[in-house]
Amino acid sequence: MSDAFTTRTLDVTTGRRETVHDLTDACAAFLDEAAAGRDGLLNVFTPHATAGIAVIETGSGSDDDLLAALHTLLPADDRWQHRHGSPGHGRDHVLPALVPPHATLPVIGGRLALGTWQSVCLVDTNKDNPERLVRLSFLGQRY
Repeated sequence: MSDAFTTRTLDVTTGRRETVHDLTDACAAFLDEAAAGRDGLLNVFTPHATAGIAVIETGSGSDDDLLAALHTLLPADDRWQHRHGSPGHGRDHVLPALVPPHATLPVIGGRLALGTWQSVCLVDTNKDNPERLVRLSFLGQRY
């Protein structure tokens, strides 16, 4: 593959509950094809006003801790000016200020250069929208 830029979208079903959805395997599968052993950058972006991308440890409770911290910082109550949707939905629109809708990550030899316990995750607190789009874009050196 000689293209310097390759992109693909993922359809992710997050369901009707708050979630931290691990995208690491999908990112690795994309890079196997798009990077083909090259160095570069992977950009992960979700085009939603109520979701974000985080690099966090998963499986050890950290993903649940993140959701608990977001509940503390952004309670799902009636304090929010933005009031459509389910009760407390206004807080979902503040989420991307704390968990941005993007992450750009180094790719070395066609593989994500993550730390041992790091995972790439979609963070979705919006119970009203169970379907999400994630765009993966690889920018790398030409052969």
